[in-house]
Amino acid sequence: MPGIIRAERVVGQRGRIAMVDGDFIHVNGTSGSARIDRAATVTAPDIAASNGLIHVIDRVLLPI
Repeated sequence: MPGIIRAERVVGQRGRIAMVDGDFIHVNGTSGSARIDRAATVTAPDIAASNGLIHVIDRVLLPI
């Protein structure tokens, strides 16, 4: 079940996170910044939004 994932939860960790549509993304937080699916880097984490929490990334992720 998707939920709120704060940046500190992935620091130093690798794993996968469930998306709202039921698919997963792979996250690597072992290099000092979080990388998503080996393609995008989180540039601004933990931004409060009216419907939850967002993390700004430097690329658009497209489904495969």
